[in-house]
Amino acid sequence: MTETPQISVNALAGPIVDRLIAESAKLRCLVTKGERGETLIDAGTAVPGGIEAGLLLAEICLGGLGTVTLTPFLASPNWPFHLTVRTADPVIACLGSQYAGWSLAHGEGKGSFFALGSGPGRALAGKEALFKDLGYKDTADRATLVLEGDRPPPVEVVDKVAQACGVAAEKLVFIYAPTRSLAGGVQVVSRVLEVAMHKVHELKFPLPRVIDGIATAPLSPPHPDFVTAMGRTNDAIIYGGQAHLFVTGPANEARELAAALPSTTSRDYGQPFAQIFKAYKGDFYKIDPTLFSPAAAMVTAVETGETFRAGHIDLALLDASFG
Repeated sequence: MTETPQISVNALAGPIVDRLIAESAKLRCLVTKGERGETLIDAGTAVPGGIEAGLLLAEICLGGLGTVTLTPFLASPNWPFHLTVRTADPVIACLGSQYAGWSLAHGEGKGSFFALGSGPGRALAGKEALFKDLGYKDTADRATLVLEGDRPPPVEVVDKVAQACGVAAEKLVFIYAPTRSLAGGVQVVSRVLEVAMHKVHELKFPLPRVIDGIATAPLSPPHPDFVTAMGRTNDAIIYGGQAHLFVTGPANEARELAAALPSTTSRDYGQPFAQIFKAYKGDFYKIDPTLFSPAAAMVTAVETGETFRAGHIDLALLDASFG
């Protein structure tokens, strides 16, 4: 077999970013320039944004390597529209780009800034330990980051990102949308495949053996309260998400992976996420990390043709969360 050519997630995401800018009025987004000439795109704070903008945000987060669509799903009749994510390179698309792993902060106390950065810009900076496991680093002359928040980064963070990515500030694009917005909610629920891939990594299953993937989760209704909105996006995945991974290697290892993937394996499974979050007094790190998984998993061992299933969708908990 020949070696797969190096891909650039920033270059692949670029045309999607350009479309978001070109169609910003139609998509109800606001495009401005920052102090350093960086492009700032508000997709849900001072403007309505919307589902269509969220779909583009999700594909930008995937580094142009995935497709996100809104499709009907009859198995959850009260919440019949699902976000379906598919990619032929789940390792780089999900872990190398989409994962919200870059912590961006400046200042302390009132007026401080903090956001988790996701999207292809992460692969230029390579600041996270995860990239050592991936063995991937991008090369490009432009960079895009998506922030789960309600404001753009201050100039100090812009300078930090430009230096880390090795690009001029005017070649940076920051897209931001709070979780309570339509676009923000869409792009968070669209992490259903990424959540599965992150758990694959935590389980120490060899990432190169995951050769394809698809996942789906219900579109959660937005809510003006941050904790409620965050809870709903998490519950869409934890109680309504399904992932199907295609792996190489022994069938028994595919079976073990399927059994370990679903959120049902977690000690904290069984309540809407907002309640769990409040019970731990807002401390994410006290929540059992195995909870952050799709509700159901399928793993196909491509060399034997066998498929293994585990977990289940919980419609009652979806109803309890979504209202």
